[in-house]
Amino acid sequence: MSQRIRIATRESRLALWQAEHVAERLREAHPGAEISLVPMTTKGDQILDRALALVGGKGLFIKELEQALIEDRADIAVHSMKDVPAELPPGMALVAMLERADPRDAFLSHRYGRFGDLPQGALVGTSSQRRQCQLRHARPDLRTETLRGNVETRLRKLAEGQYDAIILAAAGLKRLGLEDRITEFLDPQASVPAVGQGIVGIECRSDDATAQELCGALHHRGSGICVAAERAFARRLEGSCQSPIAGYAVLEGETVRLEGLVGSPDGRQVFRDTIAGHAEEAERLGTNLAERLLARGADRLLDQLRQVPD
Repeated sequence: MSQRIRIATRESRLALWQAEHVAERLREAHPGAEISLVPMTTKGDQILDRALALVGGKGLFIKELEQALIEDRADIAVHSMKDVPAELPPGMALVAMLERADPRDAFLSHRYGRFGDLPQGALVGTSSQRRQCQLRHARPDLRTETLRGNVETRLRKLAEGQYDAIILAAAGLKRLGLEDRITEFLDPQASVPAVGQGIVGIECRSDDATAQELCGALHHRGSGICVAAERAFARRLEGSCQSPIAGYAVLEGETVRLEGLVGSPDGRQVFRDTIAGHAEEAERLGTNLAERLLARGADRLLDQLRQVPD
């Protein structure tokens, strides 16, 4: 019997690029396998008039894909790991991480050459509580506004002059061949990336040994170690949809260095620290870093944010 892999994916151009990339990698690893895409629209793609934090968070981008796995309409789902909640539903497993692309945030503007050139009161568009927190912390004078829609829609709104600047993930722009639209790459120290940013991950049912074996050939060890540390950090914090959380790990040899941040949406409160240790202890490092920030007062901030209605 020939091997068959059905890939659940969102229908946006970026999501389809990622799914096609995984499909091509699978064809290379398993010549003769029957690989097909199962495109679908998620609630996160449909609800564009409200901030993600107000309608259920990033998980809205993957629930329909996971339902397709549960109902055996697909074998695997391909995700941007920054969209995957820290806790997976029962019966689901992350089985492969592709090599991380550019993890940085990108500053885009038709009016200003650098983030530092923005004048007082400039309007910046972003869909991310994490980015909003760090922008406002660095520049309390800036105005931020929710920016939803696919990459092309966001670029159009910028071109129409609706914003002085917007912030997007560099990896997505590069994957779509739009790197020339980037005005400035933001250093990860200045804008700590989202947990999993730049990494494409593959999810399947935890009892699907065939899918796990086939996709295992695509797994990148370094990315897997880094995302394990980042997701353990986010999982221990137990943040709500309203919680700006950032986590970015780098693997140097066998040493993992993890930067973590928790803040308030207005940027007035920010808790931040770094931890390092052996790659085999990636998850423990993430948990320990979260514990440090919680002990410093992030626990009280997160409790307050959990009271904010979704």
